[in-house]
Amino acid sequence: MDWGTLQGILGGVNQHSTSIGKIWLTVLFIFRIMILVVAAEEVWGDEQDDFVCNTLQPGCKNVCYDHFFPISHIRLWALQLIFVSTPALLVAMHVAYRRHERKKKFRKGDKSCEYKDIEEIKKQKFHIEGPLWWTYTASILFRLIFEASFMYVFYYMYQGYHMPRLLKCSAWPCPNVVDCFVSRPTEKTVFTIFMISVSGICILLNVAELSYLLLKSCMKKSQPKKPLPNH
Repeated sequence: MDWGTLQGILGGVNQHSTSIGKIWLTVLFIFRIMILVVAAEEVWGDEQDDFVCNTLQPGCKNVCYDHFFPISHIRLWALQLIFVSTPALLVAMHVAYRRHERKKKFRKGDKSCEYKDIEEIKKQKFHIEGPLWWTYTASILFRLIFEASFMYVFYYMYQGYHMPRLLKCSAWPCPNVVDCFVSRPTEKTVFTIFMISVSGICILLNVAELSYLLLKSCMKKSQPKKPLPNH
């Protein structure tokens, strides 16, 4: 997977994010994508080759590994990052649509939209209000749902976040209950707890950003409207 491409796409969203959203993107890039690419893939690179069971029965090792690890940690985290990052693209698509509408007005000869507006809009930061507010808020809600769902799936699938040293397997075609050993369980436990903790931090940041947007919107609506000047 080309994580650089994803980083480049989401980097454009950073321009139109709140301060909390910028922190979320920083945490996502440095403490999740970078850790996953640089370190975690090396830690789990030998997971199936070094999964040892005390039996020579053909197929027993593969069946036991599939039973305890139905989905690789790395692939599950990669899938989580894709789902969590995708809602942010809604904001980028909304901004791109507004730019397209400005360009259409210019081509149709709208005098209120000059050429310099087309050039400046590329660097312009859109205020999170109106339809963009709804798009941005919806993207945060989806991020929260995906983060919480993957944390639950991870816990349910692996029965916790601790990597055991010894696993007992009795699945067919194993002749009896066999002992299977996981390679580097302590190191993998540390990385698992780290990734889950960062995911929890991202959830808190999303909740904080959502609360900030809702509070700001309520304060704006509660402010009295300025009276129109008398002519």
